[in-house]
Amino acid sequence: MRNHKNNLCVLIMTLLLVAGICSVSACKTKETREEDQLSSLWRAPDIAARLAKYSPTEITFDESLLNEEERKVLDKMVAAARFMDDIFWKQTDPTGLPLMEALEKSKEPWVPEYLHFIKVNFGPFDLQDENKPFIGSAQKLPGAGFYPPDLTKKEFDDYVAAHPEQKEALESPYTAIERKGDELEAVPYNIEYRKELEIAAVALREAGEITSNPSLKAYLLQRATDLLSNDYYKSDCLWIDLKDNLVEIVIGPFEVYEDNLMGLKTSYESFVYINDRVEMEQIKGYLDYLEELQQNLPVESKYKDQKVFGLESPLNVVQQVFNSGSARPAIQTSAFVLPNDEKVREEKGTKKVFLKNVMEAKFRKSLIPISERVLSPEDARRVTFSTYFNELILHEICHALGLNYVTLPDGTRISVGKALKEYNSAIEEAKADIVGLWSVPLLMERGFIPKDKEAEAYTTYLAGMFRSLRFGATEAHGLGTLIQFNYLREKEAFLYDPKTERYRVNPAKIRQAVQDLAAEFLVIEGEGSYEDAGAFLSKYGKLDEITKKTIEILAEIPVDIEPIFPF
Repeated sequence: MRNHKNNLCVLIMTLLLVAGICSVSACKTKETREEDQLSSLWRAPDIAARLAKYSPTEITFDESLLNEEERKVLDKMVAAARFMDDIFWKQTDPTGLPLMEALEKSKEPWVPEYLHFIKVNFGPFDLQDENKPFIGSAQKLPGAGFYPPDLTKKEFDDYVAAHPEQKEALESPYTAIERKGDELEAVPYNIEYRKELEIAAVALREAGEITSNPSLKAYLLQRATDLLSNDYYKSDCLWIDLKDNLVEIVIGPFEVYEDNLMGLKTSYESFVYINDRVEMEQIKGYLDYLEELQQNLPVESKYKDQKVFGLESPLNVVQQVFNSGSARPAIQTSAFVLPNDEKVREEKGTKKVFLKNVMEAKFRKSLIPISERVLSPEDARRVTFSTYFNELILHEICHALGLNYVTLPDGTRISVGKALKEYNSAIEEAKADIVGLWSVPLLMERGFIPKDKEAEAYTTYLAGMFRSLRFGATEAHGLGTLIQFNYLREKEAFLYDPKTERYRVNPAKIRQAVQDLAAEFLVIEGEGSYEDAGAFLSKYGKLDEITKKTIEILAEIPVDIEPIFPF
């Protein structure tokens, strides 16, 4: 079902059938009717306003840092990364790529804006409008391109229960699911996407042969091998252990955000970047406090590991050069923690990567204008980039805090992520946010953060929430922010003035409310309760009229940047 056809008429026919617009007989037309078929698709009339949500922004980096060898290696890395786009188009939605290619061949005057927005979203669904279509009438499949389009969660669960010998393959993060008659079959990614992976692997090998850095060479050559074997353990470990390298790439299937059916299947993506060694020296002190933060978490000891996994893992501050795949649509990543493989995380920890030039662009284009519009003047003056940068660092390192594994009532020991299933992404992102904010007073007491920065931390956090709320409640970070925002408002940590339509932090209640919310998330994860996670999301994951109005007020401010890379 995912085999790609080159014939334009077939592509449009497939799209229109999915959208419910035409019958097979009606689509058996000559090429002269292809423009009419495209024109028959419903189109959102406000496409210009939707495009305006993204501010085209050149993402620059200091090219003078690179010598000739490093520049050549970087070029090969970017060449490999480009093919993650090709795979992700297939993974995110079966209709997206055919539609994009059909529009690229069209000469209709209305096409350019819709084509542009399709490329922003990697498909015909607006990621900032709850995945609703902005062209065509098809609805986004919860299983994206990972599963048969008619497969339900119940059918998948029932099938796995009836075929325990296939459970590992069917639930693997590195397989796509297909129907074979009445059977479900797990197709390994290295078979499903072999064409693209083989070409990407060639580029990685070429980069590995160019570099004179031994650790980078070993990683690149192993990663090329692993792309074709579907086993990333060796190269994940080598990536964490990279030393003395300026240029770097992370590439492969990582996050499960696109799988809204089962929360199992990973999407391909890549980041290419240059390490900022000066900044890395300045922030690595955070790691010295991770164990102390873990032991002081505001929950019982049973909800926190006795040892923090990844305590020795690196913090990388970088200048992003290029991104692709699931890292590219709509909202741009500011930082990431990888790998996600549980075995690697236990043995080696993680690498936390902060894309500082991307953060600066976001802060400049959206966070400052947002704070000036929705915060009280006094609070808006306290919003600073240094605090924003530090909060993002704390968010990423606090993913490591709490429990990583839970024991269910039946005695099964599984990861928190698997226990919480599709709720995990939103809960985990929210936990990392709020535990990071909770840690600020403790780090102030230890002298690592200046004591006069607490007010800045809360106001910058509040301003950042409005930026994230605009991502939409269907996106993990947006939903995670919404549940934090609603909880803290309920506790009167944030106060709203209906006369000015502005918010302010309540100093008398914010610290305790943050601690209480951190405890809520840590207990939900520590219990591994799917039901409790769902109930919490249901209670606090709803937009009220006041918040909707605030988001509407921000309509003219870009939601995020649309990156323009120099390559």
